[in-house]
Amino acid sequence: MTEKDFAPLSAACVRALNDKLYEKRKAAAIEIEKMVKDFASVNNVSQIKRLLWVLGQDFALSSNANSKKGGLIGLAAIAIALGKLAADPDQNVKNGSELLDRLMKDVVTESSSFDLVKFIPLLRERMYTKNPFARQFIVSWVSTLNDVPDIDMVIFLPEILDGLFEILDDNTTEIRKMCETVLGSFLRNINKNPQTVDFTAMVSILAKHSGSTANLVQFTALMWLKDFINLARRKLLPFVSSILQAVLPNLGHDDDSKKNIREMAKVVNNSLTTLIIEEDDHDLSTESKEKSGGGELQGNSTNEEKLSDPSGLDSKSLVMVLTNKIEHESMQTRISVLRWILHLLQKIPNKMFKHIEVLFPVLMKTLSDPSDEVVLLDLEVLSEISSSSAGLKQQNQLQNVNVPTPVREMAPSFPSMTCYFTKFMVALMELFSRNRGLLKDRGSFIIRQLCLVLNTEDIYRTIAEILLVHEDLEFACHLVETLNTILLTSTELFELRNQLNNLKTEESCSLFCCLYRSWCHSPVATVSLCLLSQNYKHACDLIHLFGNLEVTVYFLTEVDKLIQLIESPIFTYLRLQLLEPQQNPYLVKSLYGLLMLLPQSEAFHTLRQRLSCIHGLSVFQQPDSKSHSSTTQKNLQKKINFPELLQHFQKTQEKHKQARRGLKFSGK
Repeated sequence: MTEKDFAPLSAACVRALNDKLYEKRKAAAIEIEKMVKDFASVNNVSQIKRLLWVLGQDFALSSNANSKKGGLIGLAAIAIALGKLAADPDQNVKNGSELLDRLMKDVVTESSSFDLVKFIPLLRERMYTKNPFARQFIVSWVSTLNDVPDIDMVIFLPEILDGLFEILDDNTTEIRKMCETVLGSFLRNINKNPQTVDFTAMVSILAKHSGSTANLVQFTALMWLKDFINLARRKLLPFVSSILQAVLPNLGHDDDSKKNIREMAKVVNNSLTTLIIEEDDHDLSTESKEKSGGGELQGNSTNEEKLSDPSGLDSKSLVMVLTNKIEHESMQTRISVLRWILHLLQKIPNKMFKHIEVLFPVLMKTLSDPSDEVVLLDLEVLSEISSSSAGLKQQNQLQNVNVPTPVREMAPSFPSMTCYFTKFMVALMELFSRNRGLLKDRGSFIIRQLCLVLNTEDIYRTIAEILLVHEDLEFACHLVETLNTILLTSTELFELRNQLNNLKTEESCSLFCCLYRSWCHSPVATVSLCLLSQNYKHACDLIHLFGNLEVTVYFLTEVDKLIQLIESPIFTYLRLQLLEPQQNPYLVKSLYGLLMLLPQSEAFHTLRQRLSCIHGLSVFQQPDSKSHSSTTQKNLQKKINFPELLQHFQKTQEKHKQARRGLKFSGK
């Protein structure tokens, strides 16, 4: 080095700028930054200009590589120092800094060897200032660098993106517009040339700002996420949970001022669902065992997924987000969560069933949601769990579930019933038992909807077996009456009614006996089941026993409801059978028995008028022993042990009698 005058730089600073070690050049840059601030504080613009000239002419334009690097980092230090100066309250200082800033930008943009790698960290550190003038200065530098054709600022975007979104929330309209323009320019460049973009390095930043309270920041971050998902696709699978964490709450905005945010969130949410496909549901444990030579898989499930899942989808964190957001105050958010759970159960059931013990209680709790739409979707999700083939692979888990033994033993005989179907039914009954208001207000609605999406016979058989061993007899009675009303009135149960109406097969007789034993909790429901299945003699035998029961107002109300049902379209066949009293004497006797139970109410007069229509048709004449009805009855007697059923009815009613008296039934 010659003895050339490098003033105002010290000899030590000059040596450091020319050094081959970056750390020494960086130390010199820090000294230059302090020097510029000192000059600015006394308004010594000439010395700053002199410093610019020295660094530009003697260092940045030098043929020596180390000197050139030293000059560029020195110029960067001046730029940073001037950015503080841009916030100076003295207008003269600000004007001077703006002039020098323009000179600096000219030097940088015209230089082919400006060291952006060293400059960007310095820029990033100063992006989090709250001063509006400094923010404006920073954004202008980013904009200038982005406009240089030979500089690909998208490469450095992960380092400054968070800072730009922070500045986008500035209180000053002009700064917000400047920042919005710069971000828009970056996004256009990304869409034009996505190959060089590090999407994974920025997606978490966007997810964070999608939850901002500032509308502009939220909308911009969501818009970026939309484009990122469309461009990067399945590369973003590891970030699905963090994106959902931010997006789901935005789906529930009711305020018109956030309409654009809500609509953009919907687009992002829908795009995310398309990333997950059936191929993501490979058997993790099997694959890991194969890779380890058949040994047992060690470690927790999260680590297992990360090790063996090439997609990077973390189903555990995804389930955690969904179970957390399912209690969100917005109905639309809760609906979106349930749609996500349903989608995941359909696309990656094996992965989701690894977390079913976390999901299941939350889904059961959601049945109490005030929104019918939420409850409907929740039932659809629970039905998917109950019927999923992934559940069949885990039948052994039923042994760990609090399920009555008769129900557990029954499950394997029905191929469509998984352990989770049975668990769902048991949990639903317990929920109804604890929350009688839910049973009263939503019980019929829930059961009817389940009958639309699951096998109706399986539902009724399983519930009947559960109620058979349920300790709360009053609850069992109320639920049987609810089930009976649904059975006799709902279009969803048309096929089940037909099956019970014609007991011609072993299966239909088995169904009748299964329901009968639980229906015994309600005497009137038991009679209606016999009328539905055309077991008129047994219905007549039951009504004769009613004389031994406690006839309460509630009991008479149930009889009244039965009379109304007999007048409904469901029992049209029964009313037509009254035209043949000789072949159906026990039907007539049963109806007269009900008539005798009733006080002279509206129901009494309705039934009496109906029976008066058959007056004079030899009502009580013995049936022809060769009649078709008699043959059918004999066949039924072989398939159904009616005396045993009658005994069970008496035993059940004795339990209720003792329970009402507060005594514990001995079982003998």
